[in-house]
Amino acid sequence: MFADRIDAGRQLARHLAHLRGTDVVVVGLPRGGVPVAAEVSEALGAPLDVIVVRKLGVPFQRELAMGAIGEGGIRVVNRDGVDLAGVSPEELAAVEAHERIELERRSARFRADRPRIALTGRTVVVVDDGVATGSTAKAACQVARAHGAHRVVLAVPVAPADWTAQMGDAADEYVCIRTSDDFFGVGQFYQDFTQVDDDEVVELLRRASARRAPSHPAAGDPPWSDDDVRVPVGPVELEGHLTVPEGARGLVIFAHGSGSSRHSPRNRYVAAVLQQAGLATLLFDLLTPREELDRANVFDVELLGRRLAAVTLWTRRQTDLAPLPVGYFGASTGAAAALWAAAEPGASLASVVSRGGRPDLARPRLGAVFAPTLLIVGGQDTVVLGLNRDARAEFHTPCELAVVPGATHLFEEPGTLTTAAELARDWFLSHLASQPTAQPGQTRRA
Repeated sequence: MFADRIDAGRQLARHLAHLRGTDVVVVGLPRGGVPVAAEVSEALGAPLDVIVVRKLGVPFQRELAMGAIGEGGIRVVNRDGVDLAGVSPEELAAVEAHERIELERRSARFRADRPRIALTGRTVVVVDDGVATGSTAKAACQVARAHGAHRVVLAVPVAPADWTAQMGDAADEYVCIRTSDDFFGVGQFYQDFTQVDDDEVVELLRRASARRAPSHPAAGDPPWSDDDVRVPVGPVELEGHLTVPEGARGLVIFAHGSGSSRHSPRNRYVAAVLQQAGLATLLFDLLTPREELDRANVFDVELLGRRLAAVTLWTRRQTDLAPLPVGYFGASTGAAAALWAAAEPGASLASVVSRGGRPDLARPRLGAVFAPTLLIVGGQDTVVLGLNRDARAEFHTPCELAVVPGATHLFEEPGTLTTAAELARDWFLSHLASQPTAQPGQTRRA
């Protein structure tokens, strides 16, 4: 029997002590899970946030979940459940629209003017005051993973004896103080189970935010060195955004494709995953706004490749960046530009990653690429997948093809972009972090 949620949180924190000192975010399920999560957060020295989710219930049986939604447009749908219940796309959309209104109301109420803490690349501890059916906790874990969590831990003070079987693989680790075969409800295990109101949740988040360490940036905060830059390339200046984590282990330069810019949400997401892993990133526009008006420039791989090579040379003249081994991340036609630049004499790149790329557009130069290359393609992007399979045979350097199941060309399906970002992160860490750092002015060999 727990005295109250504070007592439960303090006891639960002792079972999570192995996470102290790691890159952890604690998220509580409002409302009852937040007082428990607040104690865990303080004990671990980790930031505290809420994870606001809404179950998508079958219209004629609301307790039967067919998916969940979360902040930031996250949507997780159990297609088997939808099909089994015979729910039409129109009915699903209506349920989602209704729940989205309530989700946004709750988010605005709990967060006030505080931004959501970034989960990308981090261990996320999902905390509630107990598990009964487990459907909400399971949805929260799925939403945390969709937000880019590297590892998900579900922690509760009490649950039924078979609770992990109910959860399946929703979390990577399960922590519970007490389980019971005679489980009738969470409240039976608390002496004081007074309902938590909205004001208490808001106040707990405010206190946690006030003591949050600078080493745990919120979404949108400059995490380290985070600046807009202008890079002179011949007669033009290209605009970019440079982020350098403290103690950066390498630099990844992004080459956008098909007219995308440094503001591309997909590449910014991938960049955030790399930054959390200790890699510096440079996202820049390969073309000026005036040049983008001519669509022929978007597919001029040689022009784009020359621009990328020039920007790379600029980074090697910067005192803070010169010692870092360099890799390229290219998407779509930008991948072709990355491979074109990687084949330049003296490029000395540590690695290249292509997402949904068109290596066939750089085919004449593929044999001259010496940097280890990873080709990431969606399993449903059949045309591009075939082009990548054919191009792989042209490489004389280690080259691997990674297929993300269920992904189409833009990796819009839930979880697919996260998978692609993690593949890229692991590839860069393997090849960039293993490179010896060079002194400014020295040349690196790939």
